[in-house]
Amino acid sequence: MKTIPLHDVHVGLGAKMVPFAGFEMPVRYSSDLEEHHTVRNGVGVFDVSHMGEFVVRGPGALALIQKVSANDASVLTDGKVQYSYLPNATGGVVDDLLVYRYNANEYYLVVNASNIEKDWDWIVSHNTEGAEMENISDRLCLLAVQGPLATATLQKLTEIDLSALEYYTFTTGTLADIDDVLISATGYTGAGGFEVYVWAKDAEAMWKAIFEAGAEFGIKPVGLGARDTLRLEKGYCLYGNDIDDTTSPLEAGLGWVTKFTKDFINSTALKAQKERGLSRKLVGFELLEKGIPRGHYELCTADGAKIGEVTSGTISPTLQKGIGMGYVPTAYAKPGTEIFVKVRDRLLKAQVVKMPFV
Repeated sequence: MKTIPLHDVHVGLGAKMVPFAGFEMPVRYSSDLEEHHTVRNGVGVFDVSHMGEFVVRGPGALALIQKVSANDASVLTDGKVQYSYLPNATGGVVDDLLVYRYNANEYYLVVNASNIEKDWDWIVSHNTEGAEMENISDRLCLLAVQGPLATATLQKLTEIDLSALEYYTFTTGTLADIDDVLISATGYTGAGGFEVYVWAKDAEAMWKAIFEAGAEFGIKPVGLGARDTLRLEKGYCLYGNDIDDTTSPLEAGLGWVTKFTKDFINSTALKAQKERGLSRKLVGFELLEKGIPRGHYELCTADGAKIGEVTSGTISPTLQKGIGMGYVPTAYAKPGTEIFVKVRDRLLKAQVVKMPFV
């Protein structure tokens, strides 16, 4: 089990540490509910240093990224970030990721912790462009400072005008008297804020500075438990739950980052699938009765016939009702459609809704 650079800090704060994606990670410090509301209404900090970061450099960098990812990275300019995914050769998804353009010959790829080795091997195996690749995952600390008061917190620590950083853009500079920090207007909570990439040697100093700056705003450390409810309220897919090597990216609603204006791995087959029409779709649903729609619970018709299963589910702290996602036949995918979640021997009524939930 790997540990992240600030492992001892989290233990000292009383975090409950759990195995996650091969790392020992803080799942909560106080309660998932309290931490969720802290991020939605104020500011919280997630240590997500388990994520993977690759540098791709050289004249062949863009060509390699264009081949292995479905989105069109050629539209990126310096300081822009793009959400994308790596299609596999059989119609599924190797991983979803962020593509950062530093300059025309240097890009950063940010991948999921559980897939670092798999993604690295996949991209290397397709690197016929001679791009230089470097895996810097173990040398970085990644802190997600999220919530409506994130800007006010971090602005105390830098002369960079953070309010000028548009969503999905980034800059590098000095933060908390630490140089060479990458500050990105991204995050997987839908609450606004930034992701701060700092070298591991500076991680503890950065953590302390952020918490001192945010003290007046009631800043709190936040664990993976609240990260999951926050992303689900926004309808964001989680790799391993809602998308994986076997799920079609088009059925998962990732058509918007699938650009058939270029060739990429398996693009011909995915284009043919789009032209044939999809047989099922990933939908969001809200429970109309009291209950918790947990992962792998069956999704059914009124007479109990199975039509799918829950891929992600929880009680929404904001809506105070059960919400979830799952794949259903397209006939059941229209918002307003009545479906049922099988909880033990009961069928709980639910309704397909347009995401995000919040």
